[in-house]
Amino acid sequence: MTVFAFPWLELSFAVPLAGAAVVAAARDYLTAARWCLGFAAATLGCALLACAAFYTGHASDPGLWDWTGRRMFALDELSALLVPLVALLHLLTALATARTKMPRFSFSGLLADAAVRLALFACVAPWPLVALLVVEAAFGSAEVRRRGQSARLAGIHAAVFVILLILGYGGVDESPGVAVGLLVAAVLLRTGAFPAQVWFTDLFDKATFGTSLLFATPLVGVYAAIRLVLPGAPDWALDALGVVALGTAVYAAGMGVVQTDGRRFFAYLFVSHASLVLVGLALHTPFAVTGALVMWLSSALALTGLGLTLRAVEARVGSLSLAEYRGLYDQSPGLAVCFLLTGLAAVGFPGTAGFVAAELLVDEAVGAHLAVGLLVVLTAAINGIGVVRAYLLLFTGRRHATGVSLAMTPRERVAVLTLIALILGGGLVPQAYLESRNRAAAALLTANDLPGRARSAAPTD
Repeated sequence: MTVFAFPWLELSFAVPLAGAAVVAAARDYLTAARWCLGFAAATLGCALLACAAFYTGHASDPGLWDWTGRRMFALDELSALLVPLVALLHLLTALATARTKMPRFSFSGLLADAAVRLALFACVAPWPLVALLVVEAAFGSAEVRRRGQSARLAGIHAAVFVILLILGYGGVDESPGVAVGLLVAAVLLRTGAFPAQVWFTDLFDKATFGTSLLFATPLVGVYAAIRLVLPGAPDWALDALGVVALGTAVYAAGMGVVQTDGRRFFAYLFVSHASLVLVGLALHTPFAVTGALVMWLSSALALTGLGLTLRAVEARVGSLSLAEYRGLYDQSPGLAVCFLLTGLAAVGFPGTAGFVAAELLVDEAVGAHLAVGLLVVLTAAINGIGVVRAYLLLFTGRRHATGVSLAMTPRERVAVLTLIALILGGGLVPQAYLESRNRAAAALLTANDLPGRARSAAPTD
């Protein structure tokens, strides 16, 4: 028996589920934080071993099966990197939680959320995936209610998403045209497409920053689009998805530039990037889909790093106002550097993984239609202006006078620098994950088998 004979994939979401029960019984928040880190690290270890088993070609455990005789959980080219990525994001968010935020942060909730999201990203059976998407959609409004805030807006959007999702997938056989339209609407709602972006801004306003971050950055809506919408999607559905996503990307980028609140700025930046990923998928060509999948990985890493940096600043100075200069650089140069690196990586700065994704997506968008390419470039430029503007307002200008050290703690430094190392590594040595995402794009295009799109997914030039 080898190490790969164990059901590491199923353990990757069973471990955090058990951990949530243990952490919930902790006597104080410091004990809960320590137990949470232990279970989150074990979860990441299981996810990495499952990923290693997939790429080394070892036979997997028989696993769990649904009522149709189809295996419910399995890794493929798409999810093999996403499952460890989701586990890593939850671990680093727990690690970077400052002591001032620990009493208000639910560590048991983080582990429960991680269990559901890992199961969701490993799920390949349609109806179990729909069920997991329904459960995951409720996390946002549940967190808002736990904080004692009004969850009406988040609850309405979650309910509409669930209704569209169930009616859409349930009607695929009887009325495929209407069903695909409902599924497209559900995906756009979950990713915050206009006018549903108010769901995300409300969530970031009322929930804890860490919980909101984990609800957004894995891009659950994009995974739902790939598994439920793209297989067999007609041209009109892809066109509708792409048009709405492109308009949202430009709109959200513009809104982000004029925000006076740090959390709302981040929410709009996320919506813009999620929409750009959908634009790449909607183009449905080999390079575009590869670029979208690469942007998915790079955006998740960069936006999580940027979010954790903003969260660390918020833990020190309170609510992040972007209406005036804060001058925090002298007090915390480490946070300033991390903010700039992760922010520029998110908008595709050269030398980062985001640059590779942006190049692929822009080249294919221009080839599809010049106006589409110009709007993609415009979106990236506006997002870049928004990041630089936020950096200047937070870290430059008048000096911030305080007698308390605002320097990064070792835990925060480890969390953010880990993400930065992955971002820079992906930009400097992109070949390995580019090949993986290209194989995933090839598998998606082959599985979709749409007339008029029978093109090789392997770049040859």
